[in-house]
Amino acid sequence: MGKLGSPSGMVHLARLLQFSDSALPIGSFAFSNGLESALQTGVVSGPETLLDYVDLILRQTARMDGIALLHAHRAALAGDYAAILEADRELYCRRVGEEQQQMLTRVGRKFSELALTIMPSPELARWLDDIKAEATPGCLPISQAVVLARMGVDEVEAFVMHQYGIATMILSAALRLMRIDHLDTQRILFTAQGQVERDYLAVRDLSLDEMASFAPVFDVLVAHHTTTHVRLFMN
Repeated sequence: MGKLGSPSGMVHLARLLQFSDSALPIGSFAFSNGLESALQTGVVSGPETLLDYVDLILRQTARMDGIALLHAHRAALAGDYAAILEADRELYCRRVGEEQQQMLTRVGRKFSELALTIMPSPELARWLDDIKAEATPGCLPISQAVVLARMGVDEVEAFVMHQYGIATMILSAALRLMRIDHLDTQRILFTAQGQVERDYLAVRDLSLDEMASFAPVFDVLVAHHTTTHVRLFMN
């Protein structure tokens, strides 16, 4: 990877931005990370409580998905395919609720399919074949790790990209679910991104066995959404 001021570094940055784009066609628009139920139950009622909700989800995600992503990224760089599969399996079994697992695997598969289409490689083909054969769940953070390692993206950039994607997923849903404008969502996004370094430093040395998150309110919201009669999003 070249320095960002060099031509090769410019290409690297441009491609990283492409894979970070909230408009990436991987189906994330269909999910709200529990925001729909948070609004219906009054947990989120306006911009300030929405910021609190985004902060909560980002902390939770860092301590689950983020740890798995870092381990899978390191394994991909080391050529340790078995360790990639282990990270995928360990993350999937810790995500409580059918809709959470569905979000991880549906978007993860779409991300892998997109990457293989525009960046063919034997490593990505093997990964996608295993997802299709149901030999591995194919969770989004693991798919991102495999693809970004192949692109020469370092683990810090991969972690930031994943956290950014989660925040934009929630805020994109917020624009369709509540009375809030783009200026408010951009302010919330700018503020929420201020915690990404803290979250990375908190989890970078943790093992897969240490993946854990205590967010009972979020778990209740996910369960609530599963049984609600009127909903716009899948979760």
